Amino acid sequence: MTHHAQVRSRQRAIPGLLIDLLLQFGVSERAGNGASKVFFDKTARRRVQAYAEPLASLLEDHLDLYVVVAADSSVITVGHRLEKIRRH
Repeated sequence: MTHHAQVRSRQRAIPGLLIDLLLQFGVSERAGNGASKVFFDKTARRRVQAYAEPLASLLEDHLDLYVVVAADSSVITVGHRLEKIRRH
């Protein structure tokens, strides 16, 4: 994680556990300049539910996140998804 991503995750109260789950189970789409945006779609949410079985109900309200990952696999920034991500 870059310093910027660490600061943003603290400011936006996004714990490292959710970022790890996002990177492990999330769906990736191109974001330009070799970066990609990773987020939870319906299929990814189901994978998290299967993985976290008893905790899934607690996590469900906190999965509206996204992470921008650079070409070198470093996390550039994290944020809350306020709108639906439009796929091209």
